[in-house]
Amino acid sequence: MSIDSTRSLAKTYLLAALPLTLFIILAFVFYKQLTSGISSSTLPSVLIDKPAPAYPSEPLIGLKENGIQMPAITKELTDGKVTLVNVWASWCVPCRIEHPVISKLAEDNPDILLVGINYKDKNPNALRFLSSLGNPYDAVSIDPNGSASIDWGVYGIPETFIVDKTGTIIYRHVGPISPSIVEKRLMPIINEAKAK
Repeated sequence: MSIDSTRSLAKTYLLAALPLTLFIILAFVFYKQLTSGISSSTLPSVLIDKPAPAYPSEPLIGLKENGIQMPAITKELTDGKVTLVNVWASWCVPCRIEHPVISKLAEDNPDILLVGINYKDKNPNALRFLSSLGNPYDAVSIDPNGSASIDWGVYGIPETFIVDKTGTIIYRHVGPISPSIVEKRLMPIINEAKAK
């Protein structure tokens, strides 16, 4: 084999290995970024310590309590109360997983207002979801096209916000809520907000 053909073969191998090498380097960089200690559930929100955006004004038609249509979320309803805002949908599997936890939280804390924003859902599906799993909410608004949720900074559901008595967002949780999250994160913040 001549020197020229050896060099040509080496060049071919180098060119063939280049995409694989770049892929390995990029994969390593992405992995380091993903595991750098930032949890998706604690992503910062530009809305923390700012007034809560407007709630969607349309109720979930057909959702009744004692035969009376449940209201949509309103500023008048939430004024002066610590409010937990839960963004959910019937098609969201993590929402189903967290629903019993949300229900227990509401049952154990009748002094907080629990409201739901039904995100990009069909009314019959949302009603079926609450009918089969129970309705822990004091009010439910629908956000059929997701525009109100954009104002809240929602990019994936479930998401839960704590709004203090003055209407200020003081906490945001991305992802499903577990009993451990309720105990270690939510309740200390809720209790502190109730005490103020």
